[in-house]
Amino acid sequence: MKNKGQMEMSVGTIVTIVLLVTLLILGVVLIKNIFTSAKGVVDLTDQQLRSEISKLFSEDSPMSVYPGTRFVEIKQQATDGVGFGIKNLQQGAAGTSTFSYAVSASDVANCGVTQAVAESWITVGKSEQDLAIPVGDSIVRKVLFNIPVGAPLCTARFKIEVSSGGKTYASDFFDLKINAK
Repeated sequence: MKNKGQMEMSVGTIVTIVLLVTLLILGVVLIKNIFTSAKGVVDLTDQQLRSEISKLFSEDSPMSVYPGTRFVEIKQQATDGVGFGIKNLQQGAAGTSTFSYAVSASDVANCGVTQAVAESWITVGKSEQDLAIPVGDSIVRKVLFNIPVGAPLCTARFKIEVSSGGKTYASDFFDLKINAK
């Protein structure tokens, strides 16, 4: 009689352990899917990127960077990048204002390359002039990188500087981590 009780208890314990391990595995899979479902900028259509960036704009923010973490990882021989939006919040301006932007490497010291080499990884969207944006409206742009084989595996910081009328309007940054192919 005593052995039967012990047997039932050990079977119940085994069933409980199996169920808990199953739930743990499902939880890990769910978390992995959540964190890997974020698409790179290259995979997003213009409308999807516009939607993602508009979610990141705060009421009084003239600029927003996607992904919101301001961190992108790119493998060597791969193309990916960041998206950003510029919102015209200029006071006292009527109609449209003209903007320009430039992307530059601001911190590449731990990569062991020059600023010019890091900026050569930018294939599209390094700078643009004469962007007409109506007051209260915004535009979206992509900055794409193509990391060559042989580029150091490191993290570099890039700065996006937006100007209007010869004056700095907004600036923001993002970090680019280079991974092995």
